[in-house]
Amino acid sequence: MSTEENNTEVTENVEVSEIDAGIGFDTFGLKREILQSIGYAGFKVASPIQAKAIPVILQGRDVVGQAHTGTGKTAAFGLPAMNNMHLKGGVELLVITPTRELANQVSDELFQYGKKLGIRTVTVYGGSSYGRQIGLIERGAQVVIATPGRLMDILSRDMLPNFAPTTVVLDEADEMLDMGFLDDINEIFTYLPQERQTLLFSATMPDPIKQLAKRILVNPEFISITKGETTNSDIAQQYYVIDENERDDAIIRLLDSEETDKVIVFCRTKKEVDRLSNVLSSVGYNAKGLHGDMEQRQRETIIKGFKEASIDVLIATDVAARGIHVNDISHVINYHIPFDPESYVHRIGRTGRAGKKGVAITLLTPMEFKELQRIKAKVGTKMEHAYIPSKGDVKQAGLNKLIDEIAKQHVFDEAHTVLDALSEEYDQAQIIYKLTSLLMERTAVKGPNEIGIAPERLEKILKNMSNNRSGGNRSRGGYQGNRNRSGGNRGGGSRGNGGGHRRDSGNRDRGHRS
Repeated sequence: MSTEENNTEVTENVEVSEIDAGIGFDTFGLKREILQSIGYAGFKVASPIQAKAIPVILQGRDVVGQAHTGTGKTAAFGLPAMNNMHLKGGVELLVITPTRELANQVSDELFQYGKKLGIRTVTVYGGSSYGRQIGLIERGAQVVIATPGRLMDILSRDMLPNFAPTTVVLDEADEMLDMGFLDDINEIFTYLPQERQTLLFSATMPDPIKQLAKRILVNPEFISITKGETTNSDIAQQYYVIDENERDDAIIRLLDSEETDKVIVFCRTKKEVDRLSNVLSSVGYNAKGLHGDMEQRQRETIIKGFKEASIDVLIATDVAARGIHVNDISHVINYHIPFDPESYVHRIGRTGRAGKKGVAITLLTPMEFKELQRIKAKVGTKMEHAYIPSKGDVKQAGLNKLIDEIAKQHVFDEAHTVLDALSEEYDQAQIIYKLTSLLMERTAVKGPNEIGIAPERLEKILKNMSNNRSGGNRSRGGYQGNRNRSGGNRGGGSRGNGGGHRRDSGNRDRGHRS
């Protein structure tokens, strides 16, 4: 569709609620290969935003989609956009996201949906070689996921002279506004073809985003999803503030103290998954890791073991955990706070299913409080601050549980044989103490006595951080302070494995992070 400034009024054409969920993906007329990928991902029915957006996008219409984080917006635009591709060469789909972390997440998801069609994706963000990114695009990518700063640099320098995507998506538009990228976005669209389909997705619709939509979209269908709560009310959400070097001890202590059934621990990287699974296994937990470098047979074996309870703790990356549908997951633990609100909602949604209660736990350091507040504000969720139990607390709880179990224990006829043998050397009191100590040793509490930041210290840290902000010194670890022309984050919390990695069905880049 062509874009001419001021020729469009953004009006609310469609408003739906949760009752519209339940439509199968096979009703949209999607290609067989895409339906196969959807099935492999484990999706059964479309979410409300997907149910309303997919048919409209398939028709080639421009769309403004307003829905809370975690409602499935990536599939809502990705599935129909890739279904409409001609695959005759060149980039056909451009997705612009505010951060490199979200770009990686969207890239992984789109790769999964399009791999049966041989669709190649390239992720473009700051902190990596321009030449590598340009080379991957020119070697046959059909989908580009990019952050605004790096994309603007590439286009303004005419590094991609034949760059003419037919579909352009602005993902998390309100977040790009918050991060100060609005000017970049406006400039980027001056380099894009006039004839295109444009899709804008946002959790909120402030006036600057409405004005942007008027400039870049033509007669869009406005789809608004009304939803009372983004997260499940059956999930108790807690966060624990710790020092960076306490993460392993904190995980172990929480597993020791919580009444758990099945547990998923989410990590950011494959290396972290492997290391933590070894740590938990070494202290006696039936723990296994799951990430993108595993063979399909190995992945299936681990998932089956988790479903059948031979594996109690699954450590996984976000991408690897997609397609796992288990209703009796009691706990989800975020080893690090997720990069974005959508990841948080997706992660904790693994628990609290089928009418059961669940617990979502997030570990974070004081420097990550800004990210916590951002997630709470964006998702509209309530999270309780809690303190990790001390070694003494867990030990006392274990003793109480042991007393209860002994009181309920059935006495076997053969027990007298053991008792008679022991009575030859020990009196009755010694036998009781020894047997009780044996049971206590099997439930020994591991790690230091105190884990996490004490209330007094935490209060002081947060007060100092607040004073620094009010004094005009913005944190360089935050999003506003991190904005740069490459669109990447330079703060201490950012991670870069190198941008511009390609995902295709025949040649997966081994440097790609799940």
